[in-house]
Amino acid sequence: MAFKHMARKRVAILISGRGSNMVALIEAAKDPAYPAEIVLVVSNDPAAQGLHRAAASGITTAVVDHKTFGRDRESFERALHAEFQEHGVELICLAGFMRLLTPWFVRQWEGRLINIHPALLPAFKGLDTHARAIAAGAREHGATVHFVVPEMDSGPIILQGKVAVAPDDTEATLAARVLAVEHRIYPEALRLVAEGHATPTGA
Repeated sequence: MAFKHMARKRVAILISGRGSNMVALIEAAKDPAYPAEIVLVVSNDPAAQGLHRAAASGITTAVVDHKTFGRDRESFERALHAEFQEHGVELICLAGFMRLLTPWFVRQWEGRLINIHPALLPAFKGLDTHARAIAAGAREHGATVHFVVPEMDSGPIILQGKVAVAPDDTEATLAARVLAVEHRIYPEALRLVAEGHATPTGA
């Protein structure tokens, strides 16, 4: 008799745009043996293309439009938090989510909130990572999945994937290769977290 597979972790994905990393996570989670299921996709932008892509995969979507909250970031995040609680979410993946989260929200989800960043952290935190890597003469570049902490792009690293930087690389050619790495490592990193093999303390 087969052992019952342990319950899959309930995962929400936060997006602001096309959601290409979201699609990679959704595809991975279609495998019944994958330890996480995507139960909700939330965007802060009602026009985000990723919402249609998620709905087409049969996943519940929601919009929490940050503009309706003006400058009150915490009220926006409390609305997000309520959405996650309502759907019994256990882990959150940021996938092209273009809002910085306050320490209040990060604390609520400490150790259960992960992000993908298009650089080999701690190098090139923030934006325009590909252009900056080329300008700096970096020989290696890539992507990092990490736990989110209040300080931007500074949380414990879960997984990294590397690409070589070619002498004739442009921002666009480098970005395309890094995106392929992102799509590979994000589902793997979520698997590690969902199975308890990756924790913020490394324990």
